[in-house]
This record gives sequence, C-alpha cells and structure tokens, in this order.
Amino acid sequence: MTYDFRAIEARWQSFWDEHHSFRADVDPERPKYYVLDMFPYPSGDGLHVGHPEGYTATDIVARYKRMRGFNVLHPMGWDAFGLPAERYAMQTGVHPAVRTAECIVNFKRQLKTLGFSYDWEREVDTTDPRYYKWTQWIFLQLWGAFYDPTQARARPIDELPIPAEIAAQGPAAVRRYRDDHRLAYLHDAPVNWCPALRVVLANEEVAEQVEKGLVVVRRPMRQWMMRITAYAERLLTDLEGLDWPASVLDMQRHWIGRSDGAEVRFHLVHQHDADASAIEVFTTRPDTLFGATYMVLAPEHPLVQRITTPEHAAAVAAYVERATRRSERDRQADAAEGQKTGVFTGAFARNPANGAHVPVWISDYVLMGYGTGAIMAVPGHDERDHAFARAMALPIVQVVGVVGGGGAHPIADAAFSEPGVAINSGFLDGLPTAAAKQRMIEWLEAEGLGRRRVTYKLRDWLFSRQRYWGEPFPLIHRSTPDGDDEVVPVQELPVTLPELADFQPSETGEPPLSKAEAWVQLPDGGRRETNTMPQWAGSCWYYLRFMDPSNDAAPFSRAAADYWLPVDLYIGGAEHAVLHLLYARFWHKVLFDLGHVGTREPFQRLVNQGMVLGATYLPKDRRRHADGSAVIFKPAEVESLAPASDEWRVKATGELVDVQWDKMSKSRGNVVNPDDVVTQFGADTMRLYEMFMGPLEHSAPWQTDGVAGCHRFLQRAYRLAFDGDASGTADSGPDRLRELPPGEGSDRQRRLLHRTIAAVSERIDRLAFNTAISAMMIFVRDIVEPGEPLHRDALAQFSLLLAPFAPHLAEEIWRALGKPHSLAHEPWPAADEALLVDATFPLVVQIQGKRRAELAISQGASEADITSLALASPEVQRHLAGKTPRRVIYVPGKLLNIVV
Repeated sequence: MTYDFRAIEARWQSFWDEHHSFRADVDPERPKYYVLDMFPYPSGDGLHVGHPEGYTATDIVARYKRMRGFNVLHPMGWDAFGLPAERYAMQTGVHPAVRTAECIVNFKRQLKTLGFSYDWEREVDTTDPRYYKWTQWIFLQLWGAFYDPTQARARPIDELPIPAEIAAQGPAAVRRYRDDHRLAYLHDAPVNWCPALRVVLANEEVAEQVEKGLVVVRRPMRQWMMRITAYAERLLTDLEGLDWPASVLDMQRHWIGRSDGAEVRFHLVHQHDADASAIEVFTTRPDTLFGATYMVLAPEHPLVQRITTPEHAAAVAAYVERATRRSERDRQADAAEGQKTGVFTGAFARNPANGAHVPVWISDYVLMGYGTGAIMAVPGHDERDHAFARAMALPIVQVVGVVGGGGAHPIADAAFSEPGVAINSGFLDGLPTAAAKQRMIEWLEAEGLGRRRVTYKLRDWLFSRQRYWGEPFPLIHRSTPDGDDEVVPVQELPVTLPELADFQPSETGEPPLSKAEAWVQLPDGGRRETNTMPQWAGSCWYYLRFMDPSNDAAPFSRAAADYWLPVDLYIGGAEHAVLHLLYARFWHKVLFDLGHVGTREPFQRLVNQGMVLGATYLPKDRRRHADGSAVIFKPAEVESLAPASDEWRVKATGELVDVQWDKMSKSRGNVVNPDDVVTQFGADTMRLYEMFMGPLEHSAPWQTDGVAGCHRFLQRAYRLAFDGDASGTADSGPDRLRELPPGEGSDRQRRLLHRTIAAVSERIDRLAFNTAISAMMIFVRDIVEPGEPLHRDALAQFSLLLAPFAPHLAEEIWRALGKPHSLAHEPWPAADEALLVDATFPLVVQIQGKRRAELAISQGASEADITSLALASPEVQRHLAGKTPRRVIYVPGKLLNIVV
C-alpha cells in the first residue's frame, strides 16, 4: 500500500477547478464570512515557504466556515505595480508588463499546487486596466471632495462654502480656494530624492537604499498629496472596537500621534523683515513656558532665510544644505541617541511669559512635518533640548520641581521630564503640572499670545512617484491663467500607460512618462500628468474589488458592499501594521462619507502571522569576502555532525560552522522553495507543517525533520482508511477502503472521536491550528486498539475534521466511503456533549490529611455513596488499621478526608 499523494492532489485540484467548488455569490439568505490574505507582490523569485503560512491559515478558516454553513468569500490577486519590475526592465529591457505577467503565472501555479480554496473567478491584478480604471476613479472621488470639520466628514467639493471675499476675486481665486481644500492636492513638498535611481522614495524605502550605499537627499518637488491628516482623529478613535493585535493598535496610535497642548507665538525682536513678526510653536508642556531659554527651527522652515542675520547667513546656508542630504529617519535616529548639531541664526524672539529675549537656532533634530516645524526649547525638562543646550552652552532653567521633594531637582546632568509642581514660573508657582497647563493656556488665550490646540504626528500622504510602472493620474493640466485641472470623464477611463522603451527618469527628476510626448501633449493644448501613483494605491482598495470584480459600471455594487463588508478576518505580515492598513482605512472612510460603502472600517479582525525562518550557515570567525560581504555557506555545502545534532560542518573542509535562523532571503542562501517540498512530501504535508510549527503569530524555524513527521502522520491516516500491505510498499493495484463496520465504535472510541471533534472545532475558532493538529494526531494514534477496529462513521467524521488542513487526502477518504459529493460544503461534525464528560472522576482519599488512595468514582454519585465506597476500599481499610472514623470531610469532585 502506498500513499500516492501526487495522484491524489492532482485529481482533487482538477475536480475543484472543474466544479467551481469555491465560487462565492451574494446570497442574502445565508450568513457571510469574508476571509482575506494580504495579497502578494508577484516577484521573479516566486514563493518561498514563508509566504504560504498566512495563506494556509486563511484557507483552513475558509474551509471550516463553509462547512459551518457560511457563504465564504476567499479571494486572491496580485499587488503588481511597483519599483522592482521597473528596475528589472531598466536592467534587461523586458517590459514591466511582460515580466509581471510571467511572475503572476508562476505565483498562481505555486498557490494552486497547495490546494487553497480561492474563488479564482475573482482574481484581480492591480496592473490590469480593468482594475486600475477604478483606482483612478477613486482618486477622482478624493480630488472632488473636501473635508468638512463641522460635519466631520468628506463632502463633494462643489458643496464647499466660498467666502465672499474669495468669490469677489473671480473664478481663478475660487479655483485656487477649492484646490487648497481638496482631499487630493498638488503641493511643493520636500521629498526623498535618490540621484542614482532618479526616483522619489517613500520614507519606508529610504533605509533599504541607504543600506545599499546609495545617497538619498531631501529636495522640494511638486507632488500629489492626500489629505489624510483631516481624518487623524477618526482614524484614531475608530480603532476602538477592532479585533486587532494590541501591538498593531499601538503602532497606529503612535503613527497618528495625537498631542494635546497649546500653540504659542514668540514675537521676533528687532527683525529686519517686517512680514516675519512672530514664530509659532506647538508645545504639549505650556506649563514650562517660563523655562524656554532658546528656540529651534527646522532647517526647512520658511522663516530661516528671512530671520537669519547677514553675519550668520553663510553658516546657516551651509547647515541647511547639509540637512537636505539626510533623511528624516537618520535625523530622528541621531536625535534619539543624543547627537545634536545646529547653527545660530542671529535672531532673537521674546518669551511671552517673562519677556526674556531668547536666541533662535536651527537644528535638524526638529522636523518640519511635525507641529509647526519650530520649538520652544526647555532644556530643564526635555531630554533632546537638554542635550542640545549642553552641546551649545545654552542656559538651563528649572521650572518644574518634584512634588513633596522641596521643589528642587538636579538638572545639570539630565532633564526632569516627569510631572511635578511649577516653580520659578510666576503666576503658576505651586500648581501641579496638569493644573499649570490649563492655567497657562487660559492666560495665553486671554492675552492673545496663543490658543489651545491638538496636533498629530501624522502627515499628509505623499502620493506621486517619478516612475513608469504605476497608475497614471486621470487629470489634464491647463496652462492658461484661469485654467483648471480637468478630470478625465469616467467613460474615458482608464487612462492607460503609453508604450515606452526607456524607463529611466531624467537626471532632473522628470518622470519617464514625460518622454512619451505624443501621449502627454493633447491636441487641445492640455498636458497629462506625468507622475504615477504609488504601489499603495492599488492595495488600498483591492478588498473592495474582490466583492464584485466583473463589474464594468462601477468598482463594486453597493449591494455587494452591504453584503460582504467588513472583512471578517484579515491575515498578513506585521510589516504592514501601519502604512497599508492606515491608507486603506483612510480611503475606506472617504468612500463611506461619500456613500459608496456602509461600514466605517474595512477589516474587523486582523491577525499577523509569524515569520518562517531559514538556516544561515556562517563560519565561526565571521570572516568576510574581499568586497566586505559576509561569508555564507549554502545548505548543500554543509552537513550535520550526527542525526538530530545542532552542530554542522563544511563538507569539503570539515570546518565547523554556526547555524543562525534569519528571515529567508536569496542573499543568505536560506530560501526553501515550496515546489521542492510539494514534490517530495505533497501539498497536504506542507500545509500541515506550516501550521504545526507553532502558534500562528510566532516566528519559527523551517526544519525538514518536522516536515517528514507531518508526512508520517498523513501516511498513518491513509493506512487507517485504505487496505493494503502495512509495510507501505506499492501493491499491484489501487488501494481499497478497508472493510469497516458501521457506527462510531466502542464507548472508548466514541469518547475519543467526540473529544477530538470538540478540540479541533474550538482550536480552529481560536486559530490554534498547531494544537488542533495535535488532537488529530492523538486520534490517529489511539483510535484503533486490539479488538476495537476503526468504524465507518468515525472515519467519515475524522475526514471532515481533516479537510481544512489536508483537504486532498480528506476528499480521497470521503469519496472512498461512497459519498457522492465533495466534502467542501458538508456539515461540520458536532460533538456529543455527553461524551465529553468522563463517566468517572478520580477521587483522592486522605486519612488525617495524608493521601492514602485514589478511587474512580461514577459521575453523579451522592456524597453518602462516595463515603461508603471510600470506607469500604481495601486500601483505606488497611491504613485505618481498626481506627474508628470520627468525621469525613468531602470536597466535591476532588477529595475525601477521613478524620480518626
């Protein structure tokens, strides 16, 4: 007998395709369940075994929910725009569309070999014009809307109230006013420019390129922006009620970064530029205003050039130029480590609390994107300010003391940043920090020197890229003074990409599309936008298109949205904890405000799967190649010193090496191809091992021994059902189902079966797949004992339990049992509650508090019966040795203590 997994898996994958077994349609009569993967970027390298971990988890849930009677939407698609395909085109000349299509074919083949129950009729590709037509449409919804703070929602831009003084200036002024309020708008923004790549990088892309030795500088460039900051408070408050990991919720809250405080005006002293009369700062500690001894502007602050005195101009200009070459990430990292640099502008401002003249500096530890790009520095009570003050020999004044500690606190070596009591602060003296904050804000507002304010660390979303392989913007620019940007009518969407042979941006930063002059320049004088959208655009809303992917009249129907939303379970990597999820939530809220969806949030439950780690083999001396790269040995070059040993050596030389578990990557040589695993062990084995490595949320190493163990379990399950040579050798014909008696078997077998049903059900509900598999392994090990053959109904119910995990083998057993249909939609087995309770329970019997016996007592026995049984026990009688019991103490279900 042989477990021919190759034939079994090919047969059932063909069956599912031919019968559209996992097709999902809107059905108001049935409860829905929408389970979604974070869809992959189809790279040329294909999948490695880390990718299917999350996909296997969602597939188990999808199959389980179908069997529970839910109408399950479980789709898959491709996040296929982006820089990698464009860089490949630059290197090889292969068009990104060609390369992307090749990668998708390979990814899809790999996913289908794993037997995932996707509704492939709903497959989407973000680079398909039929898809990005609607990405462009959604962009136009944002471009055509503004955020109304009084109603706390987006409204059509045509409903924006126009002030009378703006209307009096004419159509051009009205247009500019509207443009200044759109949710999608053009702005001269400082961007991360990489001269070598000639592209703008998102903040999250900077570190990767810097690690490769490329220079990234900050430079102003006219860019499309998304006004996500208008939604900051809603993005924050609507996190409540979401079933997301606490770490992700915390990261989103931190990224949004709400701060409550005050906006304060510091009037400039003897300023030669009359229009630059004051510097506005935001502070969360207005109670420390008396301790502000200097000010700092971000190097990019628009006031820097205007307030800098002539004798300091050269030094300031040089510092500003250096700052443009540093990413915000690097600046923040240096600030966190206490590294401070800066230059004095020569200007002074007046502290509104005490009238003191404080010097104005510039330093790159202040960022233009947070608050106002300027700070009042209180070195006595802020660590960054303290480090800067010490570096520049600036005064440090204490204005907050320790409560109950006599007021004073040593601040020469470190700032005192804890709440306390106001000291050296005039009318605030003696007030605790919370009361001092409120009193200072009231005073500032009464004096016209400031106001209460809430700010957010969240910044507007930089939405354009100087790339070819992305969605074109559906706008046409006009050059006339009163001209307006024109939207491309919906009936003319999509605006498709022109054919190009040269995908390189110009050295000045002009996007590749600017080279397609015939496409850019329209006959009527209009010019198309030559930037493209970022890769985030397509992934912001793919979950919506999955609901109605063949709709040519709209991105999705409202009926589909009302039925399928929200996504019930969303599984993906923690690396998307902030940006993708934040951007998708933002777009969803705009669509909600404009009436296109009926839910405030897109994803109700979120789970981050752990990382599958690969073995990296390193020399013990950690030597490097001549080019500085680490010496790494490939798996084929090493061998274990002994079976199950943790020690490894190089085959050719015998050199001992260390094993280090890392994220899988080609550079480390630790990638495991799922094709190899499926070929050797089968898809069901790989699915089982992906889930058996440990809890879904935890990272775990990929170990071939574990894969083999899961394969042996499936072989044993196969042998339970099919007759043949127990040695496992192939026989002359196909394996046959064993002759099985009807029913569920003996009382012991029935109890084991129903406890397995209960355990697997409860553990799938908790996504505890590894322990669900353990329960099934125990069942296969223990169900058959001498004199107790496996029974037909027990095997049928076990095949249903196995189906979400190893669906091919489960289908094979189900069909062999004579069932006419696939088990994909069969009812999930129900556990008999009566069989989950033991017929007996262990009772500990003590004499004078010492354990003397343990008895098996029937459930439901009375206290009187239990006492009689205990006293009659030979073991108890032996220890009593003729002594007379005076009292019996019974703890129900646990113990009975005899006092003599």
